[in-house]
Amino acid sequence: MAGSSLFQMRVVHLDLKGAPPKVSYLSEVFPLFRALGANALLMEYEDMFPYEGRLKLLRAQHAYSPSEVRAILHLARQHGLEVIPLLQTFGHMEFVLKHGAFAHLREVALFPSTLNPHEPESLALVGAMVDQVMELHQGARWLHIGCDEVYYLGEGEASKQWLQQEQNSAATLCLSHMRAVASHVRARHPDTTPLVWDDMLRDMPEGLLEESGVPQLVEPVLWDYRADLDVPSKVVLMEKFRACGFPRLWAASAFKGATGAHQALTPAEHHLRNQLQWLEAVQAGPAGALQGIVLTGWQRYDHFAVLCELLPVAIPTLAICLQSLLHGSFSEEAKATVQSCLGVSSLDLTDFTREGACSFPGSDILALVTQVGLHLRSSVEALLDGNRYVTGWFSPYHRKRKVIHPVMVPHIQPEALSLLGRWATLLPELEAALTRVFYPDAVEEWLEENVHPSLQKLQSLAQDLSQAIGQPGP
Repeated sequence: MAGSSLFQMRVVHLDLKGAPPKVSYLSEVFPLFRALGANALLMEYEDMFPYEGRLKLLRAQHAYSPSEVRAILHLARQHGLEVIPLLQTFGHMEFVLKHGAFAHLREVALFPSTLNPHEPESLALVGAMVDQVMELHQGARWLHIGCDEVYYLGEGEASKQWLQQEQNSAATLCLSHMRAVASHVRARHPDTTPLVWDDMLRDMPEGLLEESGVPQLVEPVLWDYRADLDVPSKVVLMEKFRACGFPRLWAASAFKGATGAHQALTPAEHHLRNQLQWLEAVQAGPAGALQGIVLTGWQRYDHFAVLCELLPVAIPTLAICLQSLLHGSFSEEAKATVQSCLGVSSLDLTDFTREGACSFPGSDILALVTQVGLHLRSSVEALLDGNRYVTGWFSPYHRKRKVIHPVMVPHIQPEALSLLGRWATLLPELEAALTRVFYPDAVEEWLEENVHPSLQKLQSLAQDLSQAIGQPGP
């Protein structure tokens, strides 16, 4: 069964709260997304949106300008990709609540993640953010208002007092804020339907959901990124949401950013299994219940987390996932399309670069990051911790005192200098490739997290060795 009949909308999520691509790179990958089967984008701007007025302090250093956002929207239209903006309005509000000007709107004073739903200023703030985003996205059919992982809800002082009333609960508090934000969207932008992540709604009683009025205002996005997704439970959840009055539902899988906060290389097989199980769920669930699927591509687990896999690194996995959703399986036809679009003669789910170089935009980043992740860093660790001459005759004790038996030098120095030479060749190439796609702060962050620690250990070893044998350091 063709995936196009199972999921009318196949949405690629661009998480811009870490390593946001330059517009020039988006112009290269949008045609690829379309060729692979995508027909929409979920743009999670976070601090990359060009907020104005009092909200201007939310902008990141390299935030897109209004003209750049318009350019992105034009490129998307040009390539048949409908844009759905995403704006967090309840949980994951760190990029707003970390600022002193808005810190008083935290649910819990210590944590900048959750908005205090009791403060009238909270809804005014969210409303202003929504209106500015929609001003640049006029005509958008959907606006995703987030509302996932609303940690610490009910733990603030105002909430604790409110919850002392018998009829109140954390669930009703959540629904109240969700309803208020969605009502603002509907009132100010009547042609736009709010979407919400479903996790805060999953365990709520059917009656409570039905009575809240929320099902008439929003469409929930059921997210699950596991390779062992529980298909029967997803079917039950779909049936529950339909019974509560939600007219349309969405699914959300993942093509990257869901297997580890510090993941650098994307496990394609995990994400393929995730897509295939979502296909099982939609086939087993109520007919026509899921009108679209969002392939999430998280770049950070939250605003303060490290970077997950960079977008170019995950494009082969995205290709496999999109084609599998389009064809209903990772068929030979799907595989052939992936190979053609990526410019690779043979596709191996465990090693994209083994049979030859890819030619998709950013494939050089994939090749270089793979070298770092699979070879160079492990080579440094093997030298420092696995070379018996280093551990036995040039331990930290010896290195501190710069002493070594001369006969051991040939067992250490050639390998150390060879590794340094490989790093010296790769690093400028990697930095140039990253700079073509990303802004300077993202390049700096990725190199500091993934390159510098290993390289500095290697340089330190070589320096100590040179001093121990009376030679100038490298």
